[in-house]
Amino acid sequence: MAPRGRIFDDMAKLMTDAAGVAQGVRREAETAMKTQAERILSNLDVVSREEFEAVRDMAALARDENEALKRRLSALEEKLAGTTAAGPAGIDV
Repeated sequence: MAPRGRIFDDMAKLMTDAAGVAQGVRREAETAMKTQAERILSNLDVVSREEFEAVRDMAALARDENEALKRRLSALEEKLAGTTAAGPAGIDV
């Protein structure tokens, strides 16, 4: 019969090996799940975060430019309306 110390050493080694195997299986499962999720997302034609943020920034810039153009158009329309009501410049009506 083996001494007690040897039995405990063997059991400890077995447990350590089992824990290592379990971690390896866990890593493999995570990799497989990640690969599967990426495949599903690519089939759904989902945009990446970088693409989304780029388009969001472009839309914000376009909104700002649109607001500036609206203000400019309103100012020009007011100016034109004032000129039309007074008649052409230099001609008394």
